[in-house]
Amino acid sequence: MKNALPTSDSPANRSSRIAALGYDYAGQPKREAARCNLCGGNHLVIVAHRDRYGYPAEARGCLTCGLVFIDPVLTEDAYAHFYRGVYRPLVSAYHGRLIDAQSIQNEQQVYAAERGDVLAPFVYERGYQTMLDIGGSTGVVAHAWASRFGLTATVIDPAPLEIAEAHKLGLETVTGFIERYQPGSRSFDVVALNQTVDHLLDIAASLAAIRRVIAQTGLFVVDIVDFRAAYLRNWSVEEAIKIDHPFYLTDDTMRAYLRRAGFDVLRTDFAADHLHIGYVCAPAAPTVIALPSVEAVSAFFRELRFVHNAPATR
Repeated sequence: MKNALPTSDSPANRSSRIAALGYDYAGQPKREAARCNLCGGNHLVIVAHRDRYGYPAEARGCLTCGLVFIDPVLTEDAYAHFYRGVYRPLVSAYHGRLIDAQSIQNEQQVYAAERGDVLAPFVYERGYQTMLDIGGSTGVVAHAWASRFGLTATVIDPAPLEIAEAHKLGLETVTGFIERYQPGSRSFDVVALNQTVDHLLDIAASLAAIRRVIAQTGLFVVDIVDFRAAYLRNWSVEEAIKIDHPFYLTDDTMRAYLRRAGFDVLRTDFAADHLHIGYVCAPAAPTVIALPSVEAVSAFFRELRFVHNAPATR
């Protein structure tokens, strides 16, 4: 067939590679979400019964605000174990190529340059000195921005092998989750949450913590995997779900999160991969009742049902 996958990348071979890892997702400790992390609502509906790896991960959508999240979700300890030894092998098995702390660095250098260009007009001549990179992986982005903008950078990440690479670059490093980070009286001029917000265990609490540690004249940069772009690209909701992402954000839900946490969006940019949306933000007074409109939420769930039930045309 003209559009058939190469044998090495066939769905059957992909499933075999994933199965060979022996990761027992079903047997991992999990916790249930009593309410939506964004709006606090409890009117939820199941939108997927498995993830792209084939694991029995249920995703629920909040009918009040449109946030989608895995529920039940792995506990913090289970995710710590996952990032120590399962995450990169799993992603490698899915893609059929080695993806580890060394191989990802070239890609991260390109990302650092592209996102640095977006950030530059907001940083130059502002006198910024410090940076906190949350989920900073191998430290490539933090190191590049520190060099380009004259910043002293700190990197937080839950994956020890990736933090070890960041440490080699001379960066201050913290192994763990932002939800547990205790900065004391420190504040940071630039806080980055690059390719990470979808991995957080509690977005609302994390953004509140970020709001507390960012300087009042500072900048917050964050990007999301746009859930709508992901399921439309694959024409499958399940293929857009993956256990390494507890949350699935859209432009509407991310903007609501930012406003509720106390951030104004200064610039929005759409990545060349047509999948990520980036935001440059400044601290502001929180709008604690901010939510997507009723019309936007209704349209979102109509689209989800259409993707579930209408055959792909490509």
